[in-house]
Amino acid sequence: MSTGAEQAAGIRLDGDHLTLAQMKAVLHGNAGAVHLAPTAAARMRTARAGALAALERGQRVYGWNQALGPLKDHPLTDDEQVDFQRRVLRSHAAGIGEELSPGIARLALVLRANAMARARMGVRPEMVERMLALVNAGVTPVMPSIGSLGTGDLQPMAAAGLVLTGDAGTARFREGPARDAREVLRQAGLPLEFPLEAGETLPLISGSGVLTARYTASVDRSERFLDQFRGAFGLFLEATRAEASSLDERTHAERRIPAEEHEAARLRELTDGSEWMTEPGRARFGETSPRVQDAVSVRAAPHIVATVRQTLEEAATIITREANASTSNPLLFERPDHTWEFLMGGNWDGAQIGHAIDTLNAQISDVSVLSHELSGRLIASKWSYGLPDNLAGPPVGLNSGMVQVQTVGAALIPEMQARAMPAGVLSRPEKFGQEDHNTMAMASVRNLDDNLHRAEIVLAVQFLLAAQGIDLVRPAMGELSPAKATDELHRRFRERVPVLGDDRWMTPDVDAAVDMVARGALRPEGG
Repeated sequence: MSTGAEQAAGIRLDGDHLTLAQMKAVLHGNAGAVHLAPTAAARMRTARAGALAALERGQRVYGWNQALGPLKDHPLTDDEQVDFQRRVLRSHAAGIGEELSPGIARLALVLRANAMARARMGVRPEMVERMLALVNAGVTPVMPSIGSLGTGDLQPMAAAGLVLTGDAGTARFREGPARDAREVLRQAGLPLEFPLEAGETLPLISGSGVLTARYTASVDRSERFLDQFRGAFGLFLEATRAEASSLDERTHAERRIPAEEHEAARLRELTDGSEWMTEPGRARFGETSPRVQDAVSVRAAPHIVATVRQTLEEAATIITREANASTSNPLLFERPDHTWEFLMGGNWDGAQIGHAIDTLNAQISDVSVLSHELSGRLIASKWSYGLPDNLAGPPVGLNSGMVQVQTVGAALIPEMQARAMPAGVLSRPEKFGQEDHNTMAMASVRNLDDNLHRAEIVLAVQFLLAAQGIDLVRPAMGELSPAKATDELHRRFRERVPVLGDDRWMTPDVDAAVDMVARGALRPEGG
């Protein structure tokens, strides 16, 4: 992770060294100023001259002197090439739907700027400087979330391009209300117009900047979710006086999965010193014979969570590589004789990210199913080893307790399972067959984001039930204490949600718990 001092110093883009920590800082708005490295600007000027020279020699180039998509065989005259850039932005800015967050929009601009800094797209350094001027001034284009097939960022980045050029569109200033782009540019003190030159629209819209930005945000959110699942699981272990032997490091070392060993170790730290998760603790709550072992949901939790952790580690590699790559078409290369040529290819393709997102979605859904199963154990006296049915306060029966809180999670699990279907296998041919294979990666990331919202609710339900279980167990435990870390987390939860005695209106409790999880406020101490 980058330090606070590094973030305060800002970020210098050279197309090769943008880190995941810096991307997260841009996402959260604490990265400092972002600038183009002088060495990258010099390379871009050289490449731009080479691009124009290639056109002068007569090379026909997609998006420069040839039209786009199914119209690729239509040539453009020298006089038409500049006007073409403006027209492409207008025609491609056709997206709809909920707008992307300002953080994602900001990061998408930085990612495209960094890709351009590699000097393979033939754009002027002034274009990157204009993009970063918007970022540094707090201007974020309003980008729609629906329209892209994951084959480039065409619709959302076209919307950004309208703001960049001052031609149309809407934007926000420092995350204020969405207004006409020119009004926002004027408020930010930026020039109202920035005309694009030949060949500069396609590098802006044909890439993976928006997709990578959304993936980065989803990975960040998934990490927060998993950290808090560990906390909720720790409270579950205390409330059910679970058998701690399933966390023994010898067992997990034999599986030889580093992420699993790590998860088990963190759970041992979280429950270290618990006197409830012992034979004397279980005896205090009426168990007269050894527990032997807990259910699969308890014993296999480190294994299930570790699978997601491993996927998130892989995501860091994918994101970092993607952020420092030339993700556009066409690309520009210098020949051995020092002339330049364009090569047409498919570097905008989002298949790897799309399939990685589908995998992460399936795994987050699986952890949510696990969370729901643990909640189900808590409300059933036979499954919780003696907790009152429904976790109701006395008198049980007159009080109905928390059964309908648990049902909130149950209502979401089928929705998650349906939305965990991998969109990456649902390609369809479009645009006269010119785009006959599409990754559908934007659909994948929308599914993931929707499921992360559901997952946070399911986890909030588990926190509500596990915290109630701890309060119902505590009177029987006498001088025996839970672990310090779980006790601290329980205390923090109770600052927002009081213990349930007599039945009360439960929606405010659920809302408060969901808010805490969404903000990452229920991470155990130490993360």
